[in-house]
Amino acid sequence: MPSSPDQRLVELGITLPTPAAPVANYVGVVRSGNHLVISGQLCFGPDGKLAATGKLGAGVAVEQAKAAARLCAINVLAQVRAAVGSLDKVVRVVRLGGFIAATPDFTQHPAVMNGASDLMVEVFGEIGRHARSTIGVPSLPLDSAVEVEALIEVT
Repeated sequence: MPSSPDQRLVELGITLPTPAAPVANYVGVVRSGNHLVISGQLCFGPDGKLAATGKLGAGVAVEQAKAAARLCAINVLAQVRAAVGSLDKVVRVVRLGGFIAATPDFTQHPAVMNGASDLMVEVFGEIGRHARSTIGVPSLPLDSAVEVEALIEVT
């Protein structure tokens, strides 16, 4: 029998952090019916520091940013668990939105965002496959190199 999403986190050696507090006038998650809209999550690591700051194409390597996108996704999952109590209540990862701080000539945005997308599939299997938008932006809050938002269906 396949592992539950909560069990998969243990198998992957991932401990979800306390969800990040909003840095402005918004909330981390809104539930509307059976959907959770997760506000953009930055790449805070277990030490509470951003894993990647700056821009892709100007000092931040693709692999570093891909790992940062994975951390953003871990922070998304922390918001989900805080909202509904268990990742086992996830019915579908509907959509991820990725924002990549980059120079105008940078074009490898999808490779960076795969860090978040791959984690969702590792944790949830087929229900983790999602629609996605990934865009380059000139800057992100706190100089983060990556930010990820999500739309998750739950029971």
